[in-house]
Amino acid sequence: MLIVISSALIMFDRPSSRSEAFASFRASFTDIASPLLELAAQPIRAVKGIGPYFRAQGDLARENAELRQQLIEARYWEDLAYRQRDRIEVYEAALNVQTAATEDRIGAWTVADPQGPFVQARLIGRGSDSGVADGYPVINLYGLVGRVYETGRRSARVLLLTDLNSRVPVMVDRSNARAILIGDNSEYPRLEYLGRNPDIEEGDRIVSSGDDGVLPRGLPIGRAVPTREGGWRIELYSDQAPIDFVWVWPYVRAAQPEAEDAPAMEGVEPAGIGDGATTNEVPEVPATADEPAQEQAEAAAEDAP
Repeated sequence: MLIVISSALIMFDRPSSRSEAFASFRASFTDIASPLLELAAQPIRAVKGIGPYFRAQGDLARENAELRQQLIEARYWEDLAYRQRDRIEVYEAALNVQTAATEDRIGAWTVADPQGPFVQARLIGRGSDSGVADGYPVINLYGLVGRVYETGRRSARVLLLTDLNSRVPVMVDRSNARAILIGDNSEYPRLEYLGRNPDIEEGDRIVSSGDDGVLPRGLPIGRAVPTREGGWRIELYSDQAPIDFVWVWPYVRAAQPEAEDAPAMEGVEPAGIGDGATTNEVPEVPATADEPAQEQAEAAAEDAP
């Protein structure tokens, strides 16, 4: 009977058929009942939350222990990094090596560039006024993103490693095997020109080789991933996070040696050069009154080399 009555009330309940008095009564009843229902539901919610609360506490304790272990390992690697930094500074000073300083990096935010000539490109909010120039490498927190290919006064375009027009010489950090990283508009650019028997394994760290002089040596790029066809592709380190904030690394390329012109001496011509003269010619010695001309010529021939 209750089900039939409820079904009838639902069927005949229409907003147009409701009276204003009934609507106002229901609204007033809802305003009064809502705080009471909320107060009555709090103990039930507390009882239901006991199990998830203790499970969350266990997860927090386990995560806290893992973070403590990572902190201990991070302190070890921090000390090791400081020692390596001091050692590298000593070596660079001894070898007179000039490297780009980390403090010289130029930070910039990136946005998508749908109007650019390339598919995989970004637009950064720094330009030549901030020291950005064409060819500078662009990195994020994890690795190389690309390089600057067009610079304005207050903005610049960055060609990503995944673009079809990107070509970067790289090497395997473990074996120094050389290759060319070629983008094909996919998330994993491929390696080409590896040679017949390349010394490369799955998971090898790939860095820039600096062979072209455009990018510095040793910039982290990604890890090697084999393909079904027997080739190799690169899982980029820079894809671990969205490419939002990047650094532009000022890099001074190796300049071509200039040809030094030999200083020309005006009015002076080397002996035996010019006017058809050779080094085997015997200089003519004028005759004097004391010796005949023939004897002077023979003496000069003997003295000549």
